[in-house]
Amino acid sequence: MNARWRNTLVAIGMAVATQAAAQVSFYENDDFGGRSFSTGKQVRDFSRIGFNDRASSVVVLRDRWEVCEDAQFSGRCVVLRAGRYPSLAAMGLNDRVSSVRAVKTTARIDDNRYAPAPVPVYDDHRRGNERLYQANVTSVRAVVGTPEQRCWIEREEVVQQQGGANVPAAIAGAVIGGILGHQVGGGRGNDIATAGGAVAGAALGANVGQGGATQVVTQDVRRCASTPSRSRPDYWDVSYNFRGQEHRIQMTAAPGPTVTVNSDGEPRA
Repeated sequence: MNARWRNTLVAIGMAVATQAAAQVSFYENDDFGGRSFSTGKQVRDFSRIGFNDRASSVVVLRDRWEVCEDAQFSGRCVVLRAGRYPSLAAMGLNDRVSSVRAVKTTARIDDNRYAPAPVPVYDDHRRGNERLYQANVTSVRAVVGTPEQRCWIEREEVVQQQGGANVPAAIAGAVIGGILGHQVGGGRGNDIATAGGAVAGAALGANVGQGGATQVVTQDVRRCASTPSRSRPDYWDVSYNFRGQEHRIQMTAAPGPTVTVNSDGEPRA
């Protein structure tokens, strides 16, 4: 093996080891896209690593981490629990993170210092030289955020009664009369009774409010509809079978026909 290839393998091994040990990873774009930066220790100033005011999403694998908008852990700070945060905009820190540090396990944190609850995350890095297997995926469900309500105002023409024959009442009378008439008689006589009841009901309803004409008026009508909060799923809920036992995990991307697991059925990257 030549020196150049040996150095390349060493560099790859170090990169894999660093990723496996990392506990928090920052990404340049929303939904964990673009350049990334991972660390397992505090960073006092992101400008020293070329990532100042660049982070838009973050993944915390273990423990709790405090992120701050200024260097040296100053300015506005938020505590992140283990999980995936697809957008830092939700906590007002998009492109504003300048320092990060781990929170001691014994530290007590007020609820108002925590970021909104994240999407669950699982550390799927391979442990040592454990043997890996392929498990068959049995079901996949894309999970999106809660729907948002979109409302608008429409102009609509409405007929108002000013007296005379009451058309809406006539229609209601026909329906009611038809129901009553259908209870009378049987066979052919039943159909005749139904028709007769409808006519009588319509005549009765038309006399309600008699004594004037109708007019068409325009009024504002508020209408609403539910729309998905985002077109891209937040995560995929995946079930797989390994050695006769069903397992369930959440993934950031849709899986293939199988997932990689260890001998205990735990997912691995």
